[in-house]
Amino acid sequence: MTLANLTLDQWRSFDLPTASRIAEEAADLVGGQVAEVEIVEHLGAPLHRVRVERNAQQFALIPAGTVALGFDVATWEPTSEQIADYAESLEAGFGHGPDLRTHLAQLLSPRRIVTLPTVLMAVEDENLTEVPTDMPAVLAARGLRMPSSDEWEYACGAGAQTLFRWGNDCPLDRIPYDDHAGPQHQLNALGLRIAYETYRTELTSDVNAVHGGDGGESACGGYGALLSWLPLATANRNPAMAEFVYGPEGEDLCEDFSTRPVLAL
Repeated sequence: MTLANLTLDQWRSFDLPTASRIAEEAADLVGGQVAEVEIVEHLGAPLHRVRVERNAQQFALIPAGTVALGFDVATWEPTSEQIADYAESLEAGFGHGPDLRTHLAQLLSPRRIVTLPTVLMAVEDENLTEVPTDMPAVLAARGLRMPSSDEWEYACGAGAQTLFRWGNDCPLDRIPYDDHAGPQHQLNALGLRIAYETYRTELTSDVNAVHGGDGGESACGGYGALLSWLPLATANRNPAMAEFVYGPEGEDLCEDFSTRPVLAL
């Protein structure tokens, strides 16, 4: 088994000494050192969380394999509070479609099965230093690359099939910008600080998708609580924002966007 082929199920089966040994192997492959190995609880079972430091930047180990991505809108059951909140947004002129399922179907990626390599992904996203189309070359000079959209989505949810990485619910008495102690500020299961601020907009190698935020549009637009939280939804690819980012206007604002570098194993 090569590290790139390590699956999440295999990773879960290891004891701590084995996980620590694999963490050392991963660090050696990229010329880094292990910063942390710990065990957290995720989806009802223990999960090893590994951080590797390279050139003063920390990366989390993202074990993958053949995994399920996307959000199953058809089987999801919104709460009565979520339905009512969306209805208020509709009355204010926001929303796509007559009901919440229709709205989500236009924003979220569909359920699907994909196969992804195990990688090291930056714990923190970093601001772009060049226009989006030039960033692959900028990162390659550092031995890095942009994640694919599927890699970003998988790393964010870490196998969870809920609307958000922390579950299906979000506070409806405030928007994320005003919630300084909310679930979005906790590290995710794999140790990433991800989908944490709607004013962020993370780019991947897919020009048709952006992740983790909408540049603050929902916070400033009076969309309502639930619609203001949805940019942080794991499967939200925000196609309208992607069109803006990769258009002429987006090039002038590139320093407001970010990406989350990946180290291949």
